[in-house]
Amino acid sequence: MAVEYKCCETQFFIRLLIIVLLVLFAGLMSGLTLGLMSLSLVDLEVLAKSGTPQDRKHAEKILPVVKNQHLLLCTLLICNAAAMEALPIFLDSLVVAWGAILISVTLILLFGEIIPQSVCSRYGLAIGATVAPVVRVLVWICFPVAYPISKLLDILLGHRHEALFRRAELKTLVNLHGNEAGKGGELTHDETTIIAGALELSEKTAGDAMTPITEIFSIDINSKLNRDLMNLILEKGHSRVPVYYEQPTNIIGLILVKNLLTIDPEDEVPVKSVTIRRIPSVPETMPLYDILNEFQKGHSHMAVVVRHSDKTRQQSSNNNAGDSVRDVKVDIDREKTPQENILKTKRSFHKWKSFPNTNNPARSGSKSRKWSKHMYSDILEIDENSFPKLPEKEEAVGIITMEDVIEELLQEEIFDETDHHYEDS
Repeated sequence: MAVEYKCCETQFFIRLLIIVLLVLFAGLMSGLTLGLMSLSLVDLEVLAKSGTPQDRKHAEKILPVVKNQHLLLCTLLICNAAAMEALPIFLDSLVVAWGAILISVTLILLFGEIIPQSVCSRYGLAIGATVAPVVRVLVWICFPVAYPISKLLDILLGHRHEALFRRAELKTLVNLHGNEAGKGGELTHDETTIIAGALELSEKTAGDAMTPITEIFSIDINSKLNRDLMNLILEKGHSRVPVYYEQPTNIIGLILVKNLLTIDPEDEVPVKSVTIRRIPSVPETMPLYDILNEFQKGHSHMAVVVRHSDKTRQQSSNNNAGDSVRDVKVDIDREKTPQENILKTKRSFHKWKSFPNTNNPARSGSKSRKWSKHMYSDILEIDENSFPKLPEKEEAVGIITMEDVIEELLQEEIFDETDHHYEDS
């Protein structure tokens, strides 16, 4: 039979104080169970690295505590259960049995569950960081009981690996953070569009961004740079013009329009006599990210998109994405140095060199040496007896440029100074 304590006795107030502490302790454990266990490791790592200064401090304190989540869960539940089971024992000595049950249920429900969980769900980061030292002490106290249970949970359920967002989920998450979604996000429309474009870029291929071969502007290698052709090139407004042999689908190289500045239209210089640069060819199924990486190497900002008729060749190209970008096969005199090959041209402006611009004097030397070492390897030497052709099992279906890839990234058309007059690009 339980000992009953009457009001105003010392033991009465001691028991009453213990009851209050037990309710508060049970409420704290219940709130922390919701607050700490709802914080994923990914969210805490993001806050620790890029949150506000206050959030960084809180996340750094909480991360070591929640690292072993099953052990933390067992500790909080054991402490919460112990507090709730001890509460009726102390209440029974103050009130009758039915009163102890009624009061304990009311206190636990209101002050041990509803209020703590409501507060911790909103301020779980700050509260968790504040009581992190206390939680560590509780983990060590409950370790003999909590650790075996946590290991059993690890075996049965496995460790809780944080699943990162997939691309589609990330895109939706970004859209929800846009200010157009009306949810308080601060990302602008342009920012959400560019981020979504970057996420979608890996799913797009050269065939999605290319300009069809029937819509491109190209010139025949056997044509002459007379006034009419020069005016046509000027009207088109392109910085690079593809060069074909015999038929427009046989793209063999390109010319930089700026290289034509020193040509006199009255001389009617043949196109094959000017500097023609190699143009790489890429499979139609090549991802845009791989094409962008190839463009970044600086050899060319334009490529021919080809379609393989041989399935075996197409499969080997997909398995070797790094080798998919290649040059159109040409006959070059390998015994001569690149400088000697360049000097074979008829006009002195073929000695033109292109060095990358840089504002960093410390790096300009190494970059210039590297560029000058490979600058001639991108020049196409034409053999008068045998013009280059695409392999028989390949068909040119379009042209893709750096601008096409950037447009897919921005998900918007890029208009230059001539696009409002001419629709080709």
